[in-house]
Amino acid sequence: MGTLIGAQPAEATRGGAKGPLRVRIVLFDGVEEQDFIAPQEVFSLAGWYSSRKIDTSYMVLGRPRVITAAFGTRVTVDCGWRPEEADLIVVPGGGRPGEPGIWAEINSGALPKALAAARRPGLTITSLCTGAIILAAAGLVTGRPCTTHTVAKKELAARGGVVKNARVVDDGDLVTAAGITSGLDLALHLVARELNADVAVQVEEALEYQARGTVWTR
Repeated sequence: MGTLIGAQPAEATRGGAKGPLRVRIVLFDGVEEQDFIAPQEVFSLAGWYSSRKIDTSYMVLGRPRVITAAFGTRVTVDCGWRPEEADLIVVPGGGRPGEPGIWAEINSGALPKALAAARRPGLTITSLCTGAIILAAAGLVTGRPCTTHTVAKKELAARGGVVKNARVVDDGDLVTAAGITSGLDLALHLVARELNADVAVQVEEALEYQARGTVWTR
């Protein structure tokens, strides 16, 4: 972590925005650990290098509570459902049919309904891995370019998405990424887009990771 001590903030952000970049990562029982940890770390590290503050936190539908992730990790989520306080919402994936995870959330219908209602000008809704299927259940990918984990691409297409074989698909206020580790690439792309490329490069150096794969944009 030595590179962080001498971090120098970037001087410019996208569009000259002055307020903090507010990132809310949605958690639910059965969520894949890597899906939410990767973007959380990228955005948090970006705060070391950016002149614009980054406010990153987890968000859960309903009241704050403890969630249990796919491999048993328990996370205390202090933020309830307040999408009006977000500039970016990140929806991870995780879980198989009959278990806690995306299918339980889709069958319940509450989270897809809440995400559909959250859509507004100025908000970008994003997903990675099978989180895109939750967005599809919310009607947010119909007729739009998007991507998801390889094993879920047929399901995403069947639910109305225009699936692209790219690591990250940026369609403006809808940004989706492929499976699991692509959460790193999703977050790095959004850091470059919302702040600037220099910040994204500095985060890559701190992580000793370089963004990979194709970013599809219009």
